[in-house]
Amino acid sequence: MTTVASRADEHVATVLAAARGRAPGEDVFHQALEEVLGTLTPVLDRHPEFIEAGILPRLCEPERQLMFRVPWIDDDGVVRVNRGYRVEFNSALGPYKGGLRFHPTVDLGVIKFLGFEQIFKNALTGQGIGAGKGGADFDPAGRSDGEVMRFCQSFMTELHRHLGEHTDIPAGDIGVGTREIGYLFGQYKRIVNRYEAGVLTGKGTGWGGLPARTEATGYGTVFFAREMLATRGWDFAGRRVVVSGAGNVALHAADKIQQLGGKVVACSDSSGHVVDDAGLDLDLLKEIKIARRGRLAEYARKRRSAVFVANGSVWDVPCDVALPCATQNELTGRHAAALVRNGVIAVVEGANMPCTPEAVAIFRNAGVLFGPGKAANAGGVATSALEMQQNAARASWSFGETTRRLEDIMREIHDHTRQTAEDYTGDPDNYVAGANIAGFLRVANAMLAQGVV
Repeated sequence: MTTVASRADEHVATVLAAARGRAPGEDVFHQALEEVLGTLTPVLDRHPEFIEAGILPRLCEPERQLMFRVPWIDDDGVVRVNRGYRVEFNSALGPYKGGLRFHPTVDLGVIKFLGFEQIFKNALTGQGIGAGKGGADFDPAGRSDGEVMRFCQSFMTELHRHLGEHTDIPAGDIGVGTREIGYLFGQYKRIVNRYEAGVLTGKGTGWGGLPARTEATGYGTVFFAREMLATRGWDFAGRRVVVSGAGNVALHAADKIQQLGGKVVACSDSSGHVVDDAGLDLDLLKEIKIARRGRLAEYARKRRSAVFVANGSVWDVPCDVALPCATQNELTGRHAAALVRNGVIAVVEGANMPCTPEAVAIFRNAGVLFGPGKAANAGGVATSALEMQQNAARASWSFGETTRRLEDIMREIHDHTRQTAEDYTGDPDNYVAGANIAGFLRVANAMLAQGVV
């Protein structure tokens, strides 16, 4: 047993070193690799056949990486050029599936990190979908509808040749909502001369979209958190909750929390954060942040009980439950220590890897329930897979039916993650290891069955 464990540790170290050498400077991608592979030694101990088949080195290398120029013309007639990406990471379980992110911070390393995370998240849903991710360093904030449309059309003109409902199915992410998906779909349809509704998800409900897809990631995160809390005999009733971000995920998570009796007292955006001890007025927030793409300071001006804080951190606000729903590495060790001091009992990730490794260690050492994004925010992609099912059947589902299916999926992900953690680590609360191992096993077994490809 000692020899096998030593071999597994050595194999993981070798794979990580090779991956770092092959992709220098892609720090966030390296972080994602280390976070996952660092939990897989117990699996390799039991299944040395995964070492023999080279599963890890193949898993860490995308099947295809696309990078392309996106030229477009702004409203002043000036030619602009952005860089577009699509990383088709793994197709062992199905066609590539994952969102598109339009944001100035997007580069190849970010897309690879997101695509790698997507492998395990998609596997956990049990929906038969592979993993991919894409986007561009384009910022839609402050751009007119015409500029966004022209950018999306140029982006899709290149990307369309790599897509298909049985090949690669993008969705939205940061900076890509229903508006952007609409422009992308329109251009795809125009180029290929086919109405392939299943080639993009996150569409409007009037043209192939699924009710509750907009709410799905936020709702799913809360459903997962509810299951976690229930293992301690707790629920959301009467709990103070802080959510970071103020987009679709954050605000719909807040909406579901308040439906379950919790009180969301703070949220944030890039300009600062707002604290409202009376509980956030979500209708006002959605009107400001989603409908008009405004700033949080406006909420505080219109709401007497609210205070806007331009400096400081939303994680300094005392709460029982924290949901980081903004972006990667937003919650650091310092923030985690503050949350623990203020009595947090659970932290559940609504974004992709928003907590740094130091923060996760602090939560785990303090006995705080911690739900990793691979499991907790899988509701979005799970519902995208349901949208694909709806499109394939030429059917139309209701909001209630979709939400019930989402709730069942998130409960299954929670239970499977917790059981896997207990089976491989002896600690059912180790959701990080449980999610990584459960997702890995599904993908690795499929890769093993399909040969060296």
